[in-house]
Amino acid sequence: MSQPLTKTAKAAVPPQRSAPPTGLARFQGHPWLTLLTVAVGVMMVALDGTVVAIANPVIQSDLGASPADIQWVTSGYLLALAVFLITAGKIGDRFGHKSTFLVGAAGFAATSAAIGFAGNIQLVIAFRVLQGLFGALLQPAALGLLRGAFPVEKLNMAIGIWAGVIGASTAAGPIVGGLLVEHVSWQSVFFINIPVGIAAVLLGIWILRDVRAENAAKSFDIPGIVLLSVAMFALVWGIIKAPTWGWGDTSTLLFLGGAVLALVLFALWQTRAKEPLIPLSLFRSVPLSAGALLMVLMAFAFFGAIFFVTFYLQNVHAMTPVQAGVHLLPMTGMMIVGAPAAGAAIGKVGPRIPIVVGMVLTTVAMYGMSTLTTDSGTGVMSLWFVLMGLGISPVMVGATEVIVGNAPLELSGVAGGLQQAAMQVGGSLGTAVLGAVMAAKVTDVLPGNWAGAGLPPVDPAQQAGLDQAAQLGIAPPAPAGTPEQVVQGMANAVHESFVSGMSLAFAVAAAVAFAAALLGLLTKRGATDAGPAVHI
Repeated sequence: MSQPLTKTAKAAVPPQRSAPPTGLARFQGHPWLTLLTVAVGVMMVALDGTVVAIANPVIQSDLGASPADIQWVTSGYLLALAVFLITAGKIGDRFGHKSTFLVGAAGFAATSAAIGFAGNIQLVIAFRVLQGLFGALLQPAALGLLRGAFPVEKLNMAIGIWAGVIGASTAAGPIVGGLLVEHVSWQSVFFINIPVGIAAVLLGIWILRDVRAENAAKSFDIPGIVLLSVAMFALVWGIIKAPTWGWGDTSTLLFLGGAVLALVLFALWQTRAKEPLIPLSLFRSVPLSAGALLMVLMAFAFFGAIFFVTFYLQNVHAMTPVQAGVHLLPMTGMMIVGAPAAGAAIGKVGPRIPIVVGMVLTTVAMYGMSTLTTDSGTGVMSLWFVLMGLGISPVMVGATEVIVGNAPLELSGVAGGLQQAAMQVGGSLGTAVLGAVMAAKVTDVLPGNWAGAGLPPVDPAQQAGLDQAAQLGIAPPAPAGTPEQVVQGMANAVHESFVSGMSLAFAVAAAVAFAAALLGLLTKRGATDAGPAVHI
């Protein structure tokens, strides 16, 4: 007769292993399927960032919107996205990244449908703001899910593919938008998000598995959320309006100064809060802090400078939006190929070398683009676009890995929000600052180019309008009966002035990119212990 097991004997009995999941359940939490799912979601958000720009002129005409209204179609979305990103990351850390991702994807698709059915510009703006909030929920959650699904040695490759999807979607926006607006309607630009959003939700329900740290925050830092939101709103709004108001205008200084004050108060509060929104100890990591600043500088140079390329292609070279998008394919292709390759390289040698090399290539590309003229051919443009795509890829992957990889698992959502917020602030700042640099240069050289073409002086009342048109590379319409030689002279004066301004903007962007290359020397592979995790 067998004797009862003693305490020691019981300890020696091997633990019972649960049967492995079967059927569809065996795919839940699969790393590469998780990557596929989040890629579908972020593709929708990234594509929307540039595809709408092509539709804006048609929206303005169809709905009778003012220029200020159309600005809000873009600015309302960007403001909501930038203000809410870090808070959205905290929501993912608190309630789980799977549910946050699903809510973000479903909400983004629903608000896209609402925009398409909106009958006036006010509703379009309102739903664009909501769309930005849902987009903010989705993006940090995607990074949090990748951090939880992939082992450390494969996380770089996953982030590389994720970054490649974002880069490809962003660059494909003008092509997709041009085709849809030209052959369907402006509403179709938003309706396309509906099937993509449904696919992301269905895949998310089936594939995603929540991973949360046991020591994740159990409450929200409401005062911190309010202070950070006020700071981000004041900062981004001040940057957006600065080119219109003027950088020295009282309103601009009030918003930017208010942003600094709110950030100081936020930092002071974080030292007192029981469970702070962003523990300041996070920034004791030099690589993480360097990665965040690097993301700002990279976005400043890349998004700020590339903003002018579409105007250069369409207004100086008289291309259609689709043709302009096709000419950007060399950069798109290199980002699609380069991002996963960068992830593999970072996995072997760490992020420092790929980031520095990438920013040096970006510096060379920016300098090369500063040498473009009004009659530069496709070959020379493609060369600089290829270098740009190859240069940006390892930086987007490496800086993301440095930020997210050096943050504890319980703050992976906040780190993802920080990465995205840094990109939004950098892009907004780059567009505004480089836009101001370009505007000043165009205004300075246009009178000389105009006179050099033998054209009659412009009436002072019309000069401001001519300056603004020239800053976009748009030649003013000539009165009926104007000799062709005069029409061509006007176009040449405007285009040469635009290219002069663009060259200076690219030169400044090259200097910023080189500073980012030096900053990349401070980065290193994420080494933070993730801590215990709960799989749900």
